[in-house]
Amino acid sequence: MKLEISAALNYRLPEPVDLMLQIEAANAHGQHVEQTSLDLGDPGYVARVPAADGTCEPIWLQGSGTLRVDYRARVAIDRPAVDIATLAGVPLHRLPAAAVPYLNESRYCPSNKFHAFVERRFGELEGGEKIARMRDWIESRFTYVAGASTVDTGALESFVERRGVCRDYAHVMIALARAAHIPARMASVYALGVKPQDFHAIAEVYLDGDWHMVDATGMSKPTEAARICVGRDAADIAFLTAYREIRLIDQSVKVEAAVEG
Repeated sequence: MKLEISAALNYRLPEPVDLMLQIEAANAHGQHVEQTSLDLGDPGYVARVPAADGTCEPIWLQGSGTLRVDYRARVAIDRPAVDIATLAGVPLHRLPAAAVPYLNESRYCPSNKFHAFVERRFGELEGGEKIARMRDWIESRFTYVAGASTVDTGALESFVERRGVCRDYAHVMIALARAAHIPARMASVYALGVKPQDFHAIAEVYLDGDWHMVDATGMSKPTEAARICVGRDAADIAFLTAYREIRLIDQSVKVEAAVEG
């Protein structure tokens, strides 16, 4: 599977501002970037800083007036289709050091508050079977509603409201997995099947010695998704972080299956 990806951002910057941009598909771990172009307009400052986990390369910008970004890429996905319910859990004492931080609570995923629910609802299950049941539970009980949440909404509020957008579904999935002592992190992706098309947020869980994508919205498949970056929750994977006020003019994301030949 190959994806043709395009993303365009257009923002007004009322005053000089520092920004961090994370919109480029990663060139690793089940995917290969075959072609890519990135037009950042004319910012005052540009610097790439590799992420600590090596998955993405955030770009620091400093700009004023306007920010116009145009990104295009062709990405080959060679991630195998896996039935997550068949994957074994990893004993905590055998987890790699890089996975251990994703057992802990984070800003939007207060997993310690979900221990009792997880034990009551999924306690008899193990490993990937438990993750699959959690994913299905969220998908069947939550309603996808644009505008139902804000940038401050966390997993606990989404769990109570039973509605939200992709980031809310992912936060709940991550919180439940961590409450079951399974490492879980958030990933931003470009994916087929996402409606409306946009930057998409999913969960990833550590099972059977590797990270595996889990989309509780049911909209995307791991074999049709290109990872952008990963982190503890939405605070780490935002496609654009501004350290002063900025104003959206327009933006768009388009993901299509590449035509071979």
